[in-house]
Amino acid sequence: MILERTNNEILVRLPADVDLTELQNMLDYLEYKENTAMSKAQQKDVDELSESVNRRIWRKIKDQRKL
Repeated sequence: MILERTNNEILVRLPADVDLTELQNMLDYLEYKENTAMSKAQQKDVDELSESVNRRIWRKIKDQRKL
C-alpha cells in the first residue's frame, strides 16, 4: 500500500488483489465520517430520525404488497 499526500487530496494505492467488498465498506465508512464531521446532531436525534424513516419504509412496503 502506498499513501501519498498532494496539495488538496490524499491518494491511496492498493494492490489489485484487495477484496473489493471490504474496500467498499471502508470507503463507505470514510464517506460517512466526511459527511458527519461538522454535524451537531445528538445521537438521540439520529435514533429518532432512523426510527421514523424505518416506520415509513415498512408502511410503504406493506402498502405496495397489500400486507
